[in-house]
Amino acid sequence: MTDVHAVHLHASEDDFFVFYKPAGVSFHSEDCAGFVVLAEQRVNEKLFPVHRLDKVTSGLIILARNKQAAAEFTSLFTAHQVNKFYLAVSDEKPKKKQGWIKGDMQKSRRGAFKLLKSQENPAITRFYSKSIRPGLRAYLLKPFSGKTHQLRVAMKSIGAPILGDVTYAGTPDERTNLHAYALQFMYQGQLKEYRCAHTTGAYLNEVFNADEFKEWLTPWTLDW
Repeated sequence: MTDVHAVHLHASEDDFFVFYKPAGVSFHSEDCAGFVVLAEQRVNEKLFPVHRLDKVTSGLIILARNKQAAAEFTSLFTAHQVNKFYLAVSDEKPKKKQGWIKGDMQKSRRGAFKLLKSQENPAITRFYSKSIRPGLRAYLLKPFSGKTHQLRVAMKSIGAPILGDVTYAGTPDERTNLHAYALQFMYQGQLKEYRCAHTTGAYLNEVFNADEFKEWLTPWTLDW
């Protein structure tokens, strides 16, 4: 059972909240209360989901506080006007250190997906990476589409599965090292920017504390 206090309120706005979702918490309720229910309990009000994260992924999620805001966010996400930035860690050497990863996604075995070379309705990701130390490389990823497991599949496709993501051949770890690090968008004429440079997991926190990470403190200023 997940403690309601594991879900942190990161930012409070009139029409929405930005929450921190811990790794290992399902978005929707399964055997126990899911993230949305825990968030509602935390603030004691009805909330409206407008996007989601995988169970294994930690980081920032927006929850709308009314139906009108939920509709506006749904439009923003549908139009890809919410910039999302993720941090991942791998202990494998990638086929390339930055650039685009594009391809159609197809269901594979045991709930996993695979990336195809075809591009009829492709998953599109751009990324940068930095060596933190020998055997540990950090990745800053920006998805330009919203496919299930998109970033996890993208990382595997470049030969650098996410550390801890055993579903996609990653080296076992205490958690899958994928973190929804930052959000940027315009809401009712105002620019909104949020970052969450803390989470669970020794490797992700090693990255946050590394000098190399400083260039990624404002990810929206990079050339995407």
